[in-house]
Amino acid sequence: MTGRILVGTSSWADPGFVEEWYPPGMAARDRLSWYAERFETVEVNSSFYAIPEQRTVARWAEVTPEDFVFDYKLHKALSRHSAELQSLPPDLRDGVETTARGRVRLTRELEDALLERTIEAVSPLEQADKFGAFLLQLTPAFSPQKHQLDELAPLLEKLAPRRVAIEFRHRGWVEERHVEDTLEWLRERGAAFVAVDAPKEVHVPIMPDIDAVTRDDLAYIRMHGRNAEGYMKGKSVAERFGWEYTDEELREIAKRVEGMAEQAAAVHVQFNNNRGRDAPSSARSFRRLIGQDPGPAPDEGQLRIA
Repeated sequence: MTGRILVGTSSWADPGFVEEWYPPGMAARDRLSWYAERFETVEVNSSFYAIPEQRTVARWAEVTPEDFVFDYKLHKALSRHSAELQSLPPDLRDGVETTARGRVRLTRELEDALLERTIEAVSPLEQADKFGAFLLQLTPAFSPQKHQLDELAPLLEKLAPRRVAIEFRHRGWVEERHVEDTLEWLRERGAAFVAVDAPKEVHVPIMPDIDAVTRDDLAYIRMHGRNAEGYMKGKSVAERFGWEYTDEELREIAKRVEGMAEQAAAVHVQFNNNRGRDAPSSARSFRRLIGQDPGPAPDEGQLRIA
């Protein structure tokens, strides 16, 4: 098997993109179509903070090529992150329990409501055959010491038969005594394991290089850069993930991706090294490295191709 490799970035509307990558003066409504001329896939990142309106999602489908693929990041309350009440759809806020700091307490009822609203939101992508997978980016607080993977089973059941890719942010799930159980749990429930490229240091929230494929039709890898100090101490996305990948580092990633493509029908490769133009520059260089046409050169001449 040699699976299709789709390369993109984690968001097309990151502030750094707007400032450094798109042509000067480009209207916000034109950015996605311009992006889609250069990449085959993208992660919807804004959905982590608020569920988008269905009409907004429908426009995404309309302005992208026929074979373009969207991966959709689930709302932060669903991924067990701290979520403000205001991040919920307005009609779901009444009666929601919150902590003393105003953070949402996730109940089964609220989870089901958020999942139903999410399914409604992505329906235009499904109808256009442009939906890839839901990305569940778990909080580092979701640890094997305090949680069970079965806590996620209702979420997977509610989203079925849609594909869900799960990214762990606590390395305990893949350390020696847990890794086989973790991967088997994902296989049994049809969830895709999300591999990462991250700083090469051992800290609880930094995942090691594990290229497990737990679905025959989907492998998934995200690039977080290799700045350990920024990853651990950074306050902003740019501070945590900003990293300009070298050609040598991209070749290392290419070997990993090619190995995953031997096991899955498709590999989604998403660059999350978001600082200025780092992500699109790395992603385009990676496409060229693996023999893909990176698309038309940007007219403004701002993007480096290694």
